[in-house]
Formats: sequence, structure tokens, C-alpha cells
Amino acid sequence: MELTVNNINGEDTGKKVTLNDAIFAIEPNDHAIYMDVKQMQANKRQGTHKTKERSELSGSTRKLIRQKGGGGARRGDIKSNILVGGARTFGPRPRSYSFKLNKKLKDLARRSALTYKAKGNDILVVEDFNFEAPKTKEFIKIINNLKVDSAKILLVLPEQNNFVYLSARNLQNAQVMRVSEVNTYAVLHANKVIMMESSVAVLDKQFKA
Repeated sequence: MELTVNNINGEDTGKKVTLNDAIFAIEPNDHAIYMDVKQMQANKRQGTHKTKERSELSGSTRKLIRQKGGGGARRGDIKSNILVGGARTFGPRPRSYSFKLNKKLKDLARRSALTYKAKGNDILVVEDFNFEAPKTKEFIKIINNLKVDSAKILLVLPEQNNFVYLSARNLQNAQVMRVSEVNTYAVLHANKVIMMESSVAVLDKQFKA
């Protein structure tokens, strides 16, 4: 697949880049995408939830009412789980939600996500650019010129660029990542993926590694 390279003014430069079919034109695997996104979301969970069980509550162990004949449920002491303020049965305990995925599966998930974006014509290529200082207004001007101001965008950089990153940091619908940081969730979450011209070659090299 060939894409036109635009400049920061949204104009066609006459240059074209070729997207690698092994990355942007595979048979998408929805289950791989699901597992990769699930792992990423699970790894974000702190897992610090905790409720008290009977042995952890303070209170008398005196039996409140007789076992039968009261017309209600049988219960023991004040810490019973069927009373307000009592313990919780089988409540959550602190634990880790993280789990392992094979590298090949995660690789397949990213390729599948990028393929979906390519099929939907949601990938744009722009000439490499830089700022002399963090300039949010300049960044907004660029996305306006590219006519993606109303969309959630993901800008993919070939390498770390603090000025570009800081320029987009305060924008709710803009996310900036290096090629090495691109993940399945970020690609799918964005409506448009904008790649700097040199990012294409870096991405190709990374997936061949």
C-alpha cells in the first residue's frame, strides 16, 4: 500500500511511502487483539481491593438469638455476614491481575490493529517536523491543516522528541508515542494514526527484529 506524504500545512509533497504488507495488510486476528488489550488493561489494575472477613472484625462472639424459632435466618454473633456491618463472605483480597502473553501473539495483535487502520484509510503520513520549543498552538495548527482536529489522533515518532511530546500533552484527543512504544490499545483507541515519514522505516525495522 502506498500513501501520500503531506507536509505540516496539509499539502501533498509529491512523495509517497510504501507500507509493508507484512505489517499493514495481514489477515487480522481479533482474538489476539482481545488478549493483548485485556493484558494491558489488567496490568493497570492495582489489585489493592480488600474486605474484612469474620476473623478480622472486632466484636463479641455472643450468640444474639436462639438457633430456631425466631422466624428469620439462623445467625451467630454480631460479625455474621448477613447482618449490616458484618463480615463479607468470600470478599476480594489483594492480588495481581497481570498475566503472561507470548511475544508472537502481541506482535500479531499490533499488526492486526495496524491492518485495520490501513484498511479504513485511517493512517496519514506527514513529513518529519520539530519545534524549537513546546508550542501547543503550533501542534493544533498542524492537526487542523491535516483535517484531523475532530478526531482522536495518535502521532508516531521515530525517536524521542520532547518538544513535540510536550506540545501535545495538554490536548485531550492527542497522544504522542515513539515507534517502540506503539501498542495495540493505543492504535485502536485512536481514530487516526499519523506517522512521521521516517517512522515508517523504523516501524518496518522493529517488526523484522
